[in-house]
Amino acid sequence: EANTLPFHPFEMQHGDILRMEKEHQVLQEQLKEAQEKYEQLQNRSSEEIGALKDLLKKSIEETEISKNELDWLHQDLEIKVKKWQQEKKENQENLKALRNTAKKHTDTNDRYSKTIEEKEKQYKVCLNTFLETSNKLANEKVKLEELIQKSQDDCQQYVNRAVKAEISVLKNWKETEVCKLNGVAANAEANLKVLKSLSSSASAAPKLKSQIDSWEIFISNVKKQLEKVEAEYEGKIQAVKSGVRSCFTKMETVELPPP
Repeated sequence: EANTLPFHPFEMQHGDILRMEKEHQVLQEQLKEAQEKYEQLQNRSSEEIGALKDLLKKSIEETEISKNELDWLHQDLEIKVKKWQQEKKENQENLKALRNTAKKHTDTNDRYSKTIEEKEKQYKVCLNTFLETSNKLANEKVKLEELIQKSQDDCQQYVNRAVKAEISVLKNWKETEVCKLNGVAANAEANLKVLKSLSSSASAAPKLKSQIDSWEIFISNVKKQLEKVEAEYEGKIQAVKSGVRSCFTKMETVELPPP
């Protein structure tokens, strides 16, 4: 792996360390050459030897400094590499945990998607069933409403016919009773007329007076009963026309015994 971290503050410019290493190599080569020249030029003057020794000492000091700096840089680089490796390990563990979480979410999402699809299918089936049932019930409702309306119309016709029949029967009962009472009254008036004609003689008048009074009272009672019958039957007829039930009963009349 290549280190891409900058060398600052160990380099003022990029490549200073490499240049220093190259200089070190150059200095070593120069040292070697100087040593060769020293061996060849041992007889040169002491001033040149002293200058060369000073130059050698300076080069050695610079090399030592460069070496110390390089060692320190290696130590710092090792610390940073360890730290980076630790961070890389933590990031890999976090990434693994995130992948597991993402996989769980994906599985859950797939499961929910399948559930939603199944629910949608069930909903469509239920909706179609509901629509079919609704249409069927609507048609049945229309038919039932038509049947109810027809039944109501028929019922009203039957009620009208029943009312007419009851009124007809009540009128017949009324006419029968009225006719019977009128007949009784006519017979009583005929008898009363005969009695009155017989009472025209002075000898028979006292004897027939009580009978004449009885027949007059009888005729009065018959007329009262006749009025009562007519009024009661007329009331029943009006009640039936108004829709009142339980009015269809025959009137019980009391037979009036003639005198």
